[in-house]
Amino acid sequence: MASVVLRGSLGVPLNRLVRPTIMSVSQQLRQQSQSRQISSSLPSYLVTPKQLNEALESSNSSTPPSSRIIPLCAAWFMPNDPEGRKGIDVFRKHRIPHARFFDLDEVKDPDSPYPHMLPTCETFAEAMSNIGIRRDDTVVVYDTEELGIFSAPRVGWTLRVFGHPKVHVLNNYRLWVREGYPTETGEPAPVEKTEYPIPTFQSKLVVPFLEMKEIAKDYVNKGEEEIEILDARSAGRWAGTDPEPRPGLSSGHIPGSKSLPFQELLDPETKTYLSKPELEKVFQEHEVDPSKTIISSCGTGVTATIIETALAEAGFGDAINHRVYDGSWTEWAQRVKESDNLIKKSV
Repeated sequence: MASVVLRGSLGVPLNRLVRPTIMSVSQQLRQQSQSRQISSSLPSYLVTPKQLNEALESSNSSTPPSSRIIPLCAAWFMPNDPEGRKGIDVFRKHRIPHARFFDLDEVKDPDSPYPHMLPTCETFAEAMSNIGIRRDDTVVVYDTEELGIFSAPRVGWTLRVFGHPKVHVLNNYRLWVREGYPTETGEPAPVEKTEYPIPTFQSKLVVPFLEMKEIAKDYVNKGEEEIEILDARSAGRWAGTDPEPRPGLSSGHIPGSKSLPFQELLDPETKTYLSKPELEKVFQEHEVDPSKTIISSCGTGVTATIIETALAEAGFGDAINHRVYDGSWTEWAQRVKESDNLIKKSV
């Protein structure tokens, strides 16, 4: 029989309730500055396998038990994955002991035609309850061994958008496996549900479509603005020379945006984040101005958060000014009109 691990697969549909409560700007700024709270047992937002393993061992052996540390698997693959891989299958195959599973294809806005749009506060709380996470838990999000760093930053960012106090991202599970830290396999056991409180939505972290459209229109009409837009998609998709993976979707880019493929921020072999000096060098080479508000975008809002996390890791600019366009290119290309002149191609 397979070894047992706690699981929250969210196998039942999540009900959509009301839209999130929006905070005042002053509240947003205060909580934004606290949105990367660090656990006393983990030294930074990005943690190494060694740091996580030591923290887990310390937490498990302490008397009385210290605050729980929950590994959270964010495994996710593109819908056109050539091997047809699914995150939940990878989670069942091998995972960090006692990990939970966060399903990006389930924990979203079910009424949106665009993939992975942020859920309501109520839906998020229900999801966290279903996977047995409490608000005082330290959560360490991790990716698949195959991809290294891919969707974990999105889940980490999502938890911060909904104000979870202690969130970290493992850098990364590929190294966790290579360095011989524990894993387990098989069908996980059910997890005991919790009562996760309804959170407050931190809108300062998120750029909605209408705001993004006004920013782009200002760029078209006035030229360079005090905002940087970084696009994590491939250079060909940004330029409009390569097709989008979703059929029928135009490629190209938002006016004023710069191409910064997320792979440039990762080690080509281990797929871990580059070092702080290396990350800073990448941003400098792309002429990113750290004094400006920096908005990250991509295809569906997943790899944009790789940039957002890298900016924080490099200490590049003020974290208060780092934001993510949630709908990203999939929403943009379907909502702007041809007459708006807001899809650019470098051909």
